[in-house]
Amino acid sequence: MGNASGQRVRRRSEAQTQGARPNFPIIADADFNVSKLYGMLPASTSGDAKSRTPADNQTVRNVFVIGPDKKIKLILVYPMTTGRNFDEVLRVIDSLQLTAKHKVATPVNWKQGEDVIIAGSVSDDDAKKQYPQGWKAPKPYIRIVPQPRT
Repeated sequence: MGNASGQRVRRRSEAQTQGARPNFPIIADADFNVSKLYGMLPASTSGDAKSRTPADNQTVRNVFVIGPDKKIKLILVYPMTTGRNFDEVLRVIDSLQLTAKHKVATPVNWKQGEDVIIAGSVSDDDAKKQYPQGWKAPKPYIRIVPQPRT
């Protein structure tokens, strides 16, 4: 929230105090249009962003991952008292890129290089063509294969 120069100061501060400088876009939202549009602040929010306190802005701790198709793929909402988990953000981006390219789903706690699940939209006949080596199936709807190479 606030202007771009304030965001740059916050980034430097995070690098100095926490050992990591954010390397992703941060939107300056001095007029609250973005915050209200995405439901991060009530529609009635108004005034000067610089005069608001952290308590006023405490709901604005969201991470949005937007795909190349310009659609929101993920929203993570954190309370102000909880730091963001960049490992999780990167894990999700890896999963989104993989699942956009291959007809697979990533299971709970999946990490890059681990097994994946053939998407439910893929028939067994099509899966046999795509994965001739077969798959593990602890349940008929869970067909586990090694992560496809990208």
